[in-house]
Amino acid sequence: MPASDSNPAPAISVENPGPATLHLRLLATSDLHAHVMAWDYYADQPSENCGLARTAALIRAARAEAANCLLLDNGDFLNGNPLGDFVAERYAQGVWQGHPMIAAMNLLAYDAATLGNHDFSAGINLLTASLKAANFPVVSANIQPAPADSGSDTIHIAPHALLDRQFLDDAGRIQRLRIGVIGFLPPQTLIWEARHLKSHFTTTDILATARNLVPRLRLLGADLVIALSHSGLGGAGEAGGAEVGGGEVGGGENVSLALAAVEGIDAVIAGHTHLVFPPSGTPFGTPSGPPSGNPSGTPSQRLASPIVMPGFFGSHLGVIDLNLVRLGAGWRVLGHQVQTRPIASRNAETGQLAALVASEPAIEAAARPCHEALRHRAQVKIGQTGVPLHSFFALIQPSAALHLVADAQTAFVRAALADTPHAALPVLAAVAPFKAGGRGGAENYTDVPAGPLTARHAADLYIHPNSTVALRLSGRQIALWLERAASLYHQIAPGAQDAALIDLDFPAFNFDLIYGLTYRIDLAAPRRFDAKGLVRDPLAARITDLCYRGSPLDPDATFALATNSYRSSGGSGFAATTPEHVIYEASQTTRAVLQRHLGTLPSPTLPATDSPPPTLPPPNLPPPALPNLASWALCPMPGTTVLFDSSPRAAPHLAELRNLRIEPLALQPSGFQRFRLHL
Repeated sequence: MPASDSNPAPAISVENPGPATLHLRLLATSDLHAHVMAWDYYADQPSENCGLARTAALIRAARAEAANCLLLDNGDFLNGNPLGDFVAERYAQGVWQGHPMIAAMNLLAYDAATLGNHDFSAGINLLTASLKAANFPVVSANIQPAPADSGSDTIHIAPHALLDRQFLDDAGRIQRLRIGVIGFLPPQTLIWEARHLKSHFTTTDILATARNLVPRLRLLGADLVIALSHSGLGGAGEAGGAEVGGGEVGGGENVSLALAAVEGIDAVIAGHTHLVFPPSGTPFGTPSGPPSGNPSGTPSQRLASPIVMPGFFGSHLGVIDLNLVRLGAGWRVLGHQVQTRPIASRNAETGQLAALVASEPAIEAAARPCHEALRHRAQVKIGQTGVPLHSFFALIQPSAALHLVADAQTAFVRAALADTPHAALPVLAAVAPFKAGGRGGAENYTDVPAGPLTARHAADLYIHPNSTVALRLSGRQIALWLERAASLYHQIAPGAQDAALIDLDFPAFNFDLIYGLTYRIDLAAPRRFDAKGLVRDPLAARITDLCYRGSPLDPDATFALATNSYRSSGGSGFAATTPEHVIYEASQTTRAVLQRHLGTLPSPTLPATDSPPPTLPPPNLPPPALPNLASWALCPMPGTTVLFDSSPRAAPHLAELRNLRIEPLALQPSGFQRFRLHL
């Protein structure tokens, strides 16, 4: 990985001294997550709204419009889809031909990039091997090797880079500018990726790090400073203090708006939360006027730096146009305009996506060998299912798809604990719907038809490369776990009509359902936690009739809970996710556990999703035939209706909901199908 300049540089003269104005365009991507190709690997078909190969066409067009451009990436580019997982698999097997995303970024001549939390997800060795081939500096200022760590595999990441560039000013004269690029990631990365980073790295607060290092960049001769902030926009209360699960780390997770107000920063590229800012088609900016970042002004007088957030998977290209003026020996921002450009648009009437640009063949070629090898491997048959496996209604009733994953986790953990002191513990399983709409859009649902199951179906059922972990928890902690998950729903007043059911700020991957219990969720009760897992009402209780094998759950009883390595690392605000609760962690991924489980089932017939809401059996009844079946339901609320969105592909599955009264409503401009649920 190219190193940044470390010594102060002498003053750089310009070809033509004197007053000058200059237009500089910043082009940005973020959260590519190994999406080089415009391809949906779960459905094994082309995709209109993902892929750097499509974004490349926007990059080429944007460069043609401006004489002076820099291309930057904001992190999470190496991992996060089946292609990235396949690269990691082959690397672990000793097959290494470079990372196709790095090859594609080199072809596009990126100027710099930063790292996101997921870039560490496949391990430090793969990250190091990938970055060695990068023809651009990769920087991150707030993650450093731990002082006591001397391991040879520890990667040393430059905090910033200084780019010496020649630009044409508005009079056609050559101007030499030194651009400082500094990168940041959420300090919580130390927790989320603890299996790779713990004891090897430390992280620091984004804002404190920026305030410390940006002046140094200026002393090194930076005419401008651009912050690559792999952090969400944030808002009130997020500028400081640890997020949920922070523990040993400090600082907010989503602080890009606050970062834009740090003196000395001229522009911010944001990301991490997979949002688009500003919305497509609504450019905004400031007219030319007094320079922003004027050191003589008070903080309230200084203009915040321009900021852009370019979506995810290559869905958008972020564009920041800076109008610069040379004042004395330095350059300042005179005005700016910010916009995001999409690679696809959605028909408001049909909800269908249509690509706005074609993929660039040269970028596709960089990934094609790996792409084709992955597609071939994904067709291997691994099992059979007698019922459709989907997540269309996983937020309102038990899901056969989730049951299958929970069944695999339960069997695996039970076998793993068989010869340990924990062998007698009852095993439960926590599983969440990873693909349930949300920010991923109307196409973001698991949809596996009845029939043969292939390796790509296993990836669709479990999209993340997490490993399976067993935690030792009490009944009391499990009840709190469910309260955290039940915060997905808004509080619904009895008798309300068409109230919004789902809190859209709450990601579905935090909606954990615990298999092996029966319970109901009372939507009339307030939420105990907010969307981020912070306690908002410590006395609130939504989980009712919570039972294990027909008897009320004993708060002092002890269980083994099968979950995943992300959840057990302490993120998301779930109870008892600290190291002392871990009693087992697998070396292989949960997806591998699922594939092996499917191979042991000749033709699994999963529980029908039209089973009635649970009626709790009296304590003297025997355990259910499937003790790990999640029998949960929303409490009835006669005369009350709520609205929720799902995929238009959900309509053929309405027959599976015979015990729920649901009406399909209008197709939404976002592409989602709206439904009315009678509680």
